[in-house]
Amino acid sequence: MPDFVNPFSGMTPDRKMTHAELLRALRMALSAEEEAVHLYNAQADATDNELAAMVLRDIADEERVHAGEFQRLINILDPDEERFLAEGAAEVDEMAEELGGDGSA
Repeated sequence: MPDFVNPFSGMTPDRKMTHAELLRALRMALSAEEEAVHLYNAQADATDNELAAMVLRDIADEERVHAGEFQRLINILDPDEERFLAEGAAEVDEMAEELGGDGSA
């Protein structure tokens, strides 16, 4: 798991986090959820056991829900977040339009 800035270290600090530290902690948590999605899907792809693959994909989907919760909380706590995300999305939309669709060809 990434260890960007360590607002905790597995222990509760002797003070409350600042707003900036909270945002960094939430971004790290979001990153960990995305990493877990990748890990569980990779494990599901790497097995022929149907039950294990089904359970792993289900857990990966739960992690995607958690990622959505963290992203929404970040959007609420950081007033610039949605603007930056929208700007990035618009850039990808422009590139896809240049390619005449979704760019998957």
